[in-house]
Amino acid sequence: MPKLLALTGSPSAHSRTDVVADHALRHLTRSHHGFETARLAVRELPAADLLAARRGEPEIRRALEAVAEADGLIIATPVYKASYTGLLKAFLDLLPQDGLAGKTVLPLATGGSLAHVLTIDYALRPVLAALGARHVTAGRFVLDSTVERGSGPDRLRPEAELDLLQAVDEFAEALRTAVPSTAAALTHATTLAPAAALTATAAP
Repeated sequence: MPKLLALTGSPSAHSRTDVVADHALRHLTRSHHGFETARLAVRELPAADLLAARRGEPEIRRALEAVAEADGLIIATPVYKASYTGLLKAFLDLLPQDGLAGKTVLPLATGGSLAHVLTIDYALRPVLAALGARHVTAGRFVLDSTVERGSGPDRLRPEAELDLLQAVDEFAEALRTAVPSTAAALTHATTLAPAAALTATAAP
C-alpha cells in the first residue's frame, strides 16, 4: 500500500495551510483507495532540537523516518517574505542530500496575494528537486481569502476546492504510477544503509 505523508510548515496552530493540507488528505482518503496517509506538522517538533539539527533526538528521528518511508509527500507552506517558511526550511535541511529520492511530491502554498503565486516554482520546487524528488507534480497556490473558517467545519470556496482537488487527483495518479520505481529505490537504499531502513516506523 503506497504511503503518503502530508508535511506542513506553518508555525501557526490555526493555519489555513493546515486546512488546505487536511482537505487534500480527506479527498485522497475518500476518492483514491489504497493509500496509507499520515500527517506531520513541523511546528509540533521540539524547536531546540530542530534548530540545532539534532537528528538523533527521538521526535526528530521519527519525523525523518516518516519522510524516508513515504512514497509520496504533500508539502504545504504559507508564503512568508515571498518564500516558504523558515520552519519548513529548517526541517528540509535535516534531510540527507537525496532525502526525497524516488518520491512523488505535491507542493502547496497559501498566501494573501496572487503576487506570491510563483513561490512554488521559484522558491520551493528547486529545493525539492535538489533533494532528489522523482516527480514534483503541478502544485497549487491557494489564496487565504478562499479558506473559510468559522463556527462550523473549515472549508474552501468552490473554485479553490475544485482547483485543489484536481491537483490532488493528478498527484494520486502520478504516485500510483511511481510506486514500483519507489519500491526499487527503497530496496537499493536498504542495501546501502540498512541501519536507517531498520529504524523506520510505519506511518500512523
